[in-house]
Amino acid sequence: MFKAPWVCSRFFVPFARVGLSQPLLLQRRSLKTDVGLSPGLLARARSLGAEHSKLSAHLANAFDAKAAKRVGELAPIASTLKEWEHANKSILELMSLLHDPDTENELRTLALEELETSKATLPVITDNLTKALVPRHPFADLPCLLEIRPGAGGDEAGLFAFELLKMYVTFCSHRGFRYTLLKQEVVDGPAEDRLSEAILEVEADGAYDILRTESGVHRVQRVPATEAKGRTHTSAVSVMVLPSFPDAESGLDSSLNYEDPNSDYYVDPQEVRTEKMRAGGAGGQHVNKTESAIRLTHIPTGTVVSMQDSRSQHANRKKAWQILRAKLAEARQEAREQEMVELRRGVMGGVSRMGRGDKIRTYNYGQSRCTDHRSGLTVHNLDDVLDGGKSLQNIMDSVRTWLVDHEIAAMAAEESAKNKEWLRAQQR
Repeated sequence: MFKAPWVCSRFFVPFARVGLSQPLLLQRRSLKTDVGLSPGLLARARSLGAEHSKLSAHLANAFDAKAAKRVGELAPIASTLKEWEHANKSILELMSLLHDPDTENELRTLALEELETSKATLPVITDNLTKALVPRHPFADLPCLLEIRPGAGGDEAGLFAFELLKMYVTFCSHRGFRYTLLKQEVVDGPAEDRLSEAILEVEADGAYDILRTESGVHRVQRVPATEAKGRTHTSAVSVMVLPSFPDAESGLDSSLNYEDPNSDYYVDPQEVRTEKMRAGGAGGQHVNKTESAIRLTHIPTGTVVSMQDSRSQHANRKKAWQILRAKLAEARQEAREQEMVELRRGVMGGVSRMGRGDKIRTYNYGQSRCTDHRSGLTVHNLDDVLDGGKSLQNIMDSVRTWLVDHEIAAMAAEESAKNKEWLRAQQR
């Protein structure tokens, strides 16, 4: 006669009554019951879900472009939150059914199978909800500009800067992204592949979100062709990813409209000094006789942009303004992100972000290795990375995952701190 009950997730189910073997029942005990979502993030999700419902009701009566945009931003959170709540409700109902001693054996068996399925899918839904809570970057949908400059390392840095330019060009070609080389300057000398500066415009929508993982210092370790003793040299190249704003008449969101004085990214022409110059380098009589080169200086920040790639002064002016706007917009966004870092530092006891001055990646030719220092991913297929292939895509994907994980951890800590502060206020 059966004497001892088996405990399953806070309720008793005797073996004889269920009609299942002990190994299968013990397997059921391994099912997790935690939801894997912090109370702070759950409160944030429910608050945003409530905002989505309120705005949706408002749109049902009257159209509002701003409200419609916000509803579109909140839709993934609201739908995933519904999935999450439905999955948790289903689990509670199944457990209640199993806890009921009057439940028939056949129904109990089906409930256990359904419970296992629901608990297996819940972590996936929880992960999706957590990622949906991460705010989308304001420039995520924009095309971008890649600015490449050699750093420490002399001629070798210039040579590797040229290699990186080719890497990004082939990366864009593999994925069908339209691109334009806005600027390419080389160091005077016998070699034509020692880059001093290059700006590549990637015209695909969303290119900024794809390539923003590349901002920072790229380090190369290899034996230069000019090295007689076979010693490995270390050089560095700086890559900056900037947003490229489309023309104002292209239907750009007003918050990003650089021609709107109320926009955060508006640049007052009166604060920009324009200088006309004669272009340098090869170009024959046209270069010597016309002032086609343009230099713009943003007086409040001291940001300087010069452009001489085109023989047309008008074309050089247009490109220079495009780059100046991009640099100022990126600087303003970085300042905002730094403010958030300072706020979170007090909450988390230390928060850091990697910017344009941080070493983000190492390319080791001797070991055919590429290591990203943020995600920690190492790829032993350097040729494929430099060819803009799948290996480079894998590295970029790993960094995006790293960025999301850090943002989630910061949000969870922030929400937790707010809850603790609220509780302390209630106890006073």
